[in-house]
Amino acid sequence: MGSYLQRFDATPAEGRWPLVRGWVFNEPLPFFAELREERPILVMNELTLVTRFADCTQVLQRYDTFSVALYQPKQGSYWMAQDDTAEHWREKSIMRAILDREDIPAIRNYVADKAAALLGAAGGAMDAVAGLTRAVPLALVQDWFGFTHSDPAKLCKWSYWNQIDAFWNQPFDAIAWADPNKIVTERELANVEMAAYLVGLVAVREGELKLGLKHDDSVARLLMLSSSGAVKFDLPRVILNIGGLLIGAVETTSHAVVNALATLMERPELLAQARAAALSDDPAAVDGFVFEALRFKPAFPYFFRVCEQDTVLGLGEDYAAPIAKGTTVLAVTHSAMFDPHALSEPDDFNPTRGPDNQFTFGLGLHACLGRAIGGVMIPEIVRQSLRLNGLKTGPVDQKGGPVPEAWQWQWS
Repeated sequence: MGSYLQRFDATPAEGRWPLVRGWVFNEPLPFFAELREERPILVMNELTLVTRFADCTQVLQRYDTFSVALYQPKQGSYWMAQDDTAEHWREKSIMRAILDREDIPAIRNYVADKAAALLGAAGGAMDAVAGLTRAVPLALVQDWFGFTHSDPAKLCKWSYWNQIDAFWNQPFDAIAWADPNKIVTERELANVEMAAYLVGLVAVREGELKLGLKHDDSVARLLMLSSSGAVKFDLPRVILNIGGLLIGAVETTSHAVVNALATLMERPELLAQARAAALSDDPAAVDGFVFEALRFKPAFPYFFRVCEQDTVLGLGEDYAAPIAKGTTVLAVTHSAMFDPHALSEPDDFNPTRGPDNQFTFGLGLHACLGRAIGGVMIPEIVRQSLRLNGLKTGPVDQKGGPVPEAWQWQWS
């Protein structure tokens, strides 16, 4: 038995999850390798970890058995907090349609220009989180999605507290916070402010559309669809989904960009290769480096689900384990992306690996709505950063929390 599991077994039950949580974030790859080999399903009082590719895939695809019930206290009636319901089916389809895939090349060009402009105006030094990795998606929300006459600082605050509460302040996260309820309060206050802005935005945009003033952004597309009466999609649902565009766009993009860049900067030889790709004439040449870096350090190491009926994971394997109804299950996709049963030579950094067998944008019914946009925005921000001469960075500062909050850069 390996050293991690020896320490785990020697620890009293109430101390095991805090111990494991530290390994998940601070020593992930050796810890996950031991689990996959010796105990692929790790059972604790608070939750169960699933670490092999096949089992993680099963958890994320079997929405009838493994639900997103933990989203509901944070997200209410938003379709993302539902599984296979009529609202989920209809509204995710609507949002996919208005985020037109034909726009993706233009979005990449927009991101390239915005990132280059921000870096060019910075004078050789910036806090990259505030000045770039959050600033670019905030600009996209304003200019492309249609959040006109908005304050970027407020947009950032609304997105931030919703993300922190929904994804990093679940019951099993309580050990990480001095006061989890304070985060709930911050999210609730943010949503009051956001709702007031969105109601005003929709009212103004509706008036403009009635006057014949044309817009071609996400807000306008949703309003035109709603007013047509072609589908069941009233103004409260429009407003809820507009808010979802903001919440989903900013913090996850920032986190992914920081993790990808930080991973490359830890490997000088790979950094040089990635920089050469970024300086080439092909904008997509850097993409493989970025998404392989995110395999090594994803923004989310796991996705959480609730078991809705007694079941068995690892069926047919010697490690098969019963999962009781009500169990919180973490599909540890960071581990799954290093499973040798699913990936060849998983410990090697291979920028030609491609997107297969990766979980950067999730999997199944709840795969990321903005996958196509994130698929160009994240690598393009990285690309523009790698084109800087003599870039030197300090440590990424998470300020004791789960996401990057500051990162000081200097360049020639």
